[in-house]
Amino acid sequence: MMGITGTIHILASHTSVGAAMLFAFLAYKAYKENRTDLYPYMKKYGMFLLIFSYVIGSITGPGIWYTATAASPRGISALIHNFVWVWATEWVFFVYEVIGVFALVYFIDKIDKKTHLKLTFTFALASVGTLALIIGIISFMMWPGTEAYYTTGSASDAFFGTNTFPHMFLRIGFMIMMSGVIGLVISSAMRKENEALSNELSRKMGFVSLLGGFVTMFFFMWYMGTLPDNAHAVFNITKESIIQNRIILALVFSLYFLVAIVRPKVINVPIASAMIAVILIAGLWPGEKLRESMRKPYVAGQYIYSNQIVSRDVPGKGIKSELPIIAEKGLLQVNPFVPENLKVITPNNKLEAGKLLARMSCSNCHSLEVTGKFRPLKDRLAGMDKNGIKSILYAIGAGGMNYMPALKLPEQEYDALAEYLASQKY
Repeated sequence: MMGITGTIHILASHTSVGAAMLFAFLAYKAYKENRTDLYPYMKKYGMFLLIFSYVIGSITGPGIWYTATAASPRGISALIHNFVWVWATEWVFFVYEVIGVFALVYFIDKIDKKTHLKLTFTFALASVGTLALIIGIISFMMWPGTEAYYTTGSASDAFFGTNTFPHMFLRIGFMIMMSGVIGLVISSAMRKENEALSNELSRKMGFVSLLGGFVTMFFFMWYMGTLPDNAHAVFNITKESIIQNRIILALVFSLYFLVAIVRPKVINVPIASAMIAVILIAGLWPGEKLRESMRKPYVAGQYIYSNQIVSRDVPGKGIKSELPIIAEKGLLQVNPFVPENLKVITPNNKLEAGKLLARMSCSNCHSLEVTGKFRPLKDRLAGMDKNGIKSILYAIGAGGMNYMPALKLPEQEYDALAEYLASQKY
């Protein structure tokens, strides 16, 4: 649910920021060249933004945080405790964005052109501001800004990291590309009204999309080089193969943009709309899935595991690692939400305790059910007996797999967990 909600939101929000920059360019061109014919196009585009980006985006945005809080409450807590004022500032920019897009659409032919130009530039600045602030927060989820953060707990040390700026410019490139892709829908819809203008704008949107695609690929390759070791370990294919696949995808998209430049009449509303779906499914969804996977075994700041356990000390925040006490007393003993009848493992409750341990330790990354589809344990443990499963659990607890949480448990909990997993007949 979080993945689907997030992908739709990113398509809407990225289109919004890209369109804000595009609006500034078109408004400048219209003002300097006295191109009054560009204003109706901007108005149509703005109306599309109101529905697509600011209604759908405003619904799915809180949807991300709702589902993320349910799935990873400590991860969201870490972001809030580190970036509460950054987030508050981002909301100021966002409120200005929402007001700005309404003003752009409804006052476009009611105020003088110079005032409208100033409004478009402030709208673009607010949009880029929201992006810059959110990117610092999202980048922290992958990799804290500097090693000093753990000592200082400073928001700036958390915010400015090795992948913050390549990540930001990667997103900006994609946003520019998406503004052109959406622009092709609007321009092709105007063909019956004004064919010459429609063709001119389609060509411009083709160039805009090509520029955005080039910027995206350049910074994507830089971004891939800034990732931590655990991110590379979780890949099913090499970093070079991922980059190669993205280049092939970019070339396919570029052919579409070149057609828009050379033969704009070929691009109609159904084709332009279908291309949005193609980019969503073939481009955005795999990219976001990759980013979410690369954080493993962490969910935030390289100190909170995806199973909600704090894995290292953060003196700057007064946070202590929970791994030593779990290794000594056991996960069932230290977790306050474990029912009293399962805190001590007995022959009668062993399977039930093992099931709870699997849910607490494994279910944030793995499907536990035999019918599960998302990183299912059935594919990892097929044909293994209890002793084989236990040997894997020992290796994980010793940190033998750096994309898995190094969670060491007492022997009785290893035994209960292994017995439960073996009983599932994988």
